[in-house]
Amino acid sequence: MRKQMHYRAAVAVFMFSMLAAGGITAQETKAPDYEAIVASPDRSDADRQTDQRRKPAKMLAFIGVKSGMKVLDMEANAGYSTELLARAVGPGGTVYAQDTAGIIERFVKDKFDLRAQKPAMKNVVHVIRDFDDPIPPDVKGLDLITFFFAYHDVTYIPVDRATMNKKMFAALRPGGFLVIADHSAKTGDGTTVAKTLHRIEESVVRQEMENAGFKLVAEGDFLRNPDDPREAVVFRSSVPVDQFVLKYQKPL
Repeated sequence: MRKQMHYRAAVAVFMFSMLAAGGITAQETKAPDYEAIVASPDRSDADRQTDQRRKPAKMLAFIGVKSGMKVLDMEANAGYSTELLARAVGPGGTVYAQDTAGIIERFVKDKFDLRAQKPAMKNVVHVIRDFDDPIPPDVKGLDLITFFFAYHDVTYIPVDRATMNKKMFAALRPGGFLVIADHSAKTGDGTTVAKTLHRIEESVVRQEMENAGFKLVAEGDFLRNPDDPREAVVFRSSVPVDQFVLKYQKPL
C-alpha cells in the first residue's frame, strides 16, 4: 500500500512538472467529437461538397486537434480548414489564419471575410504576413500548425522555405505538432511540377522538415490513392488525387 501511495505521488509530481514546462497541456486531455463538428448544421453546402474529397473528420482525428489549443493555419485561403479547426478548439482556443497579401488579392478576395462573419469563426485571427515570416512576433507557444495542400505553392514563388520552416519550428511549443498535407508528385519530379500540376514529391517535404528540426511521428493514408498516375493537374484528374499527410513534432 505504501509503495502504491509513493507511486501515485510520483506520478502526480511528474504530471504537474510537465504541465508547468508545457510538455503536457490541459487541452491535450479533451478531444472533441470530430464527426459532430463536420455534421454541424450551420456549415455551408460548398464546404460539404469539399468534405467528399478532404475527409475532414479523419483529418481532424489524425491531427489530434483539441479544445483550447492555439493553432496556426498556413495559407488559410478561403478558410475551409480554418473553420473546422476553429470549431475543434472551441471558444477557449485560438486559430491564426495566415495568408499573404498577394494570395488575398488574387484568390481569396472577400471569401475569407464572409466566412469570418460566422459565429464559429469568433476565435479566429486573420494574419496577413509573408510565408517566410508568417507568425506575429507576439505569438508564441503554438500547440499546432497546419499546412494543407499549399506547401507546393511556396516552391515556385519567392519564398525562403528554410527560413519559413525555422520560423514555424520556433513558434511551436516543445512537443507541439506540424501537420502537412499535399498532392503527391511522381518520384523524381521534386518541385518541378508544383506550378503546372500543383503537386510536390513527398520526399522533398520530408527532407525540408527534417532539416528544420522536426521529427516525423505519424503518416496518414486516408487520402492515398495508389491508382493515381500522378501525371494530371490535380483540378482535372479523372481519378482521386494521391495525397500524403505527414505529422511532425517539435522535440520536447
